[in-house]
Amino acid sequence: MSSVSDAEDRPIAVVTGASSGIGAATARELARSGYRVLLGARRAEKIEAVAAEIGGLARPLDVTSAESVSNFISWAGAACGRVDALVNSAGLALGRETVDSLDDEDLVRMWETNVLGLLRMTRGLLPLIRRAPLGNIVNIGSVAGFDNYRGGAGYTATKHAVRAITQTLRLELNGEPIRVTEIAPGMLESDFSRVRFKGDAAQAAAVYEGVVPLQPEDIAACVAFVLAQPAHVNVDYMVVRPLAQAASWMVARKS
Repeated sequence: MSSVSDAEDRPIAVVTGASSGIGAATARELARSGYRVLLGARRAEKIEAVAAEIGGLARPLDVTSAESVSNFISWAGAACGRVDALVNSAGLALGRETVDSLDDEDLVRMWETNVLGLLRMTRGLLPLIRRAPLGNIVNIGSVAGFDNYRGGAGYTATKHAVRAITQTLRLELNGEPIRVTEIAPGMLESDFSRVRFKGDAAQAAAVYEGVVPLQPEDIAACVAFVLAQPAHVNVDYMVVRPLAQAASWMVARKS
């Protein structure tokens, strides 16, 4: 395995949830933009394949495990000595039950992944981000961070938390050369719905019926845009939806 230091002076990006969806698309896009990418996700074979494709480095990462996060951060520090950009992309939704029938295991897993995992990665990598000439933290949120819907309390609560964390970071890091951004996608076609409905392909497909949803590459392009801005420009918050979606619960579908 090569060291990041072999890559001359290329900026370093860490991308979580990089085995598929937005994370994998972002890793590819940032590699094309000149970054050396460190990929983390639970599925080792998949991140190793993406890393081989883009000339990056991969290490298994489970953001719900404090030990896994600590090991990943130690590896990143030893490999590169600094991080120019952290993209917190790891996240998931589970179920569409109403509040009176929410499943505790689903709730815990969403909070551990979407909120605690993001906090652990950010806290752990901040010392390496502070070593960069210009640091960047990009949190992948969701329109569910401000737009509620029936059957979404478990997931929307976690994404409201991501929005609060991002805004708090902007206050706490004010005056330091570290930019903080939240990108909030709307309806996006990936493994997201299949995971949410626990492998039910029919339910997952119904989500996108009659509409052209966002693709992971659309959000990856937004991440690259944010990072490409001049050093004095911070894109605080970016909401991106498919044209057909006016709100989480309002989508113009064609038969």
